[in-house]
Amino acid sequence: MTHHHDAETQRLKADADRTANWKRWGTYLSERQWGTVREDYSEGGDSWAYFPHEHARSRAYRWGEDGLLGWGDRQGRLCFALALWNGKDPILKERLFGLTNPEGNHGEDVKELYYYLDATPTHSYCKGLYKYPQAEFPYRRLVDENRTRGYHAPEFELADTGIFDQQRYFDVQVEYAKAAADDVCIRITVSNRGPDDAPLTVLPTLWFRNTWAWGRTGEAYDARPGLSTLGDGSLGSHHPTLRPLKLLCDQRHGRPTLLFTENETNEVVVFKTATNPQPYVKDAFHRYVVSGEHRAVNPAGRGTKAAALYQLTVPARGVVTLELRLTDDLGAQLDHGEVESLIARRQAEADHFYQGHIAPELTPDEALVSRQAYAGLLWSKQFYHYVVDHWREGDPAQPPPPDGRKEGRNKDWRHLYNRDVISMPDKWEYPWFAAWDLAFHMVPMASIDPTFAKEQLLLFLREWYMHPNGQLPAYEFAFGDVNPPVHAWAAWRVYKIAGKQQGRDRAWLARVFQKLLINFTWWVNRKDDDGNNLFSGGFLGLDNIGLFDRSKPLPTGGRLKQADGTAWMAFYASTMLAMALELAENDPGYEDMASKFFEHFVHIVDAMNTLGGSGLWNEEDGFYYDQLHVDGRVIPLKTRSMVGVIPLFAVEVLESAAINKLPEFKKRLTWFLQNRKDLARHIAFVSPTGGTHGRLLLAVPSRDRLERTLRYVLDETEFLSPHGLRALSQAHKARPYGFDVAGKTWSVDYVPGESTSGAFGGNSNWRGPIWFPVNYLLIEALQRFAHFYGDELTVECPKGSGQRLTLGEVARVLSTRLSALFLPGPDGQRPIHGADRRYADDPAFKGLLLFHEYFHGDSGAGLGASHQTGWTALVVRCLGDVAYGRAHPHPTRRG
Repeated sequence: MTHHHDAETQRLKADADRTANWKRWGTYLSERQWGTVREDYSEGGDSWAYFPHEHARSRAYRWGEDGLLGWGDRQGRLCFALALWNGKDPILKERLFGLTNPEGNHGEDVKELYYYLDATPTHSYCKGLYKYPQAEFPYRRLVDENRTRGYHAPEFELADTGIFDQQRYFDVQVEYAKAAADDVCIRITVSNRGPDDAPLTVLPTLWFRNTWAWGRTGEAYDARPGLSTLGDGSLGSHHPTLRPLKLLCDQRHGRPTLLFTENETNEVVVFKTATNPQPYVKDAFHRYVVSGEHRAVNPAGRGTKAAALYQLTVPARGVVTLELRLTDDLGAQLDHGEVESLIARRQAEADHFYQGHIAPELTPDEALVSRQAYAGLLWSKQFYHYVVDHWREGDPAQPPPPDGRKEGRNKDWRHLYNRDVISMPDKWEYPWFAAWDLAFHMVPMASIDPTFAKEQLLLFLREWYMHPNGQLPAYEFAFGDVNPPVHAWAAWRVYKIAGKQQGRDRAWLARVFQKLLINFTWWVNRKDDDGNNLFSGGFLGLDNIGLFDRSKPLPTGGRLKQADGTAWMAFYASTMLAMALELAENDPGYEDMASKFFEHFVHIVDAMNTLGGSGLWNEEDGFYYDQLHVDGRVIPLKTRSMVGVIPLFAVEVLESAAINKLPEFKKRLTWFLQNRKDLARHIAFVSPTGGTHGRLLLAVPSRDRLERTLRYVLDETEFLSPHGLRALSQAHKARPYGFDVAGKTWSVDYVPGESTSGAFGGNSNWRGPIWFPVNYLLIEALQRFAHFYGDELTVECPKGSGQRLTLGEVARVLSTRLSALFLPGPDGQRPIHGADRRYADDPAFKGLLLFHEYFHGDSGAGLGASHQTGWTALVVRCLGDVAYGRAHPHPTRRG
């Protein structure tokens, strides 16, 4: 479907070829820098208390910046964002508000309404929307109400306060459209949705990240930059490593008041000192606008933070538009006709680009979901800066951090040096990378920007990210935590998806493979305690899915052998095998690696299925369980959860035609099949006419065990919901699983919505909701099984329906159910929006989508982080499968 000659594709090519730097500027500004680990210099590592929201307007950040629907360069030097004031709020609205982890009854939680509406991969066009109440923003009520709610109550959201009920709010839409690589036009459209004229102060704000106050020199620590007035109503900027720019400001509503200050801490407010080292500080615009303190800004017209102040009256049901231009063309003027023309052109180019990347068979609603999913994925790219060694030791110009921090968080990651634009899970709730999240992000990303997808996956394998011992960094709260090893899968998928547009990049695949080999070895050496191919990876990203916190010593003593940890390693080995076979086509040296990973896979599968009798398989129940090994006993922990479904992910089909091209690998494979029949029994064959082996199936479950597991998976009283697969069987609602240890009972019961315990901060729940990443991996696995079994194997779906489907058809059922989360039902309501009818009935809300972290196991309502477009953007792949199924009713395996 790709249009190789459309304007956006040409920009992507120019950026990749380094003939034009189209990605220098983008929506790279974080939505929350306060409360992050990298801004935390406390004794005990309490990041929420050390740098709270109350400090954010007054205190300079050390490692990044944040703002409202913002913009910036790829090194986070110069930032642009909106600031707003409705005349009633106690705080200038410069950033999104939300609750800290201790304040929220389900952990940290943004309390705003905002949406990513459109974006292109080079950020040549981006559009976002923020809904700003005209009444005083209910900061205190949101904190107080959530504080009184327990784990069993829902979160109290901004919309629950009733502040939008009479439509007394502004829709503030921001559009960015690039005229050239260093020339962006900005349009701010303010719509008054209410019945009365309403005042609104708008401050488009430009500022430099503070790199000068820390006493460091060299890379990323430059001489002091500056902003100043140019006398014609525009702002000029100078920076040692950026070309001079100017911000042209709209004067159709009268010349704006230009305000200047320094992006430096108000020490009097934050640290209660007697005076500030200099009079103009970060919170000057808040004091000027909200408190009327005009002396807070620099009358000399210079600083490192500047804004153009517009005092507007927006008519009832009316619209006011502001236009600006940030450009390196110092002779440019602000021609509003040119701005309108440029924005219209970039919108049309974005439409043309996505026509080449969104299946034409999609319905208009399905296309809308895909377009906004891609928009959220692109808006969630963020500049991320964190140098662990500098953070641990403190800065020369600042008080030294407490001695205890040198032995505290991330002490073993002193090599880590992050200063990149990275795909984030959620720029407010998770404004830091998560390694296994990012792997899923890159699969949909590869369809629209394969170069960026490949760069991101390779970045995490570079020596300033990957630990010298081979471990990948997890996330800033604990880089040493262990996430599921899905990086290889993501690289393999991106290689094939990108190959459709760019040709198969074997050189990139080889670079990735070599570094993954080191990571695989780390897993084998660190997570297989007994050397028996049963792995104990830790919590593995599934947080509270089990009885115990699997990342800590067990309360029972002993060790846990994990069905998911072991299955992830089988999946890792089979993926590495597939990659090695691909690389061996051009380089016979990889045949040795293929043999290595073939044998790894078979040994792991044997351990999972037969070690000690039946491995991790429970013959009585027909399901895979974790096992507790303690005091010479082996105890299966019988929770029917996604832990026991993950073994289905590890499946690979080898084609005889491909094997025949690799004589060394074929010779070793043949020897293995003939001489290790004890292990070869785990390999299935299909023999086409002629009697020769056409395909080999490498999978954890045998056919019988696959079918038995799927009986649970496809049972609507167990895993199968109307909207995908639950992470825990609904059967545990009536029959919680309990385990007694030293007089204490540990139990797991079905919780379809938010977590009802404080485990893992109370902000994540794998005990019932629907999670996109594991659903998607099962869909792909079923497609691979279908490629081997074809029409020969059918299963009842749903269980009890009498309807038998091939595994390819089952995969399509799951894609359809997941997609339905975002699509209007018969009543016009999309399940993701829960009971909020505005999204179905109100024209100002209709068509606005949120991409949540996970979804209620029964209703499908969105839960967790509200802008987790990263892995939830996998819905575009599901929608593609659904559209493909309509065009090709008989399922076939897709690449």
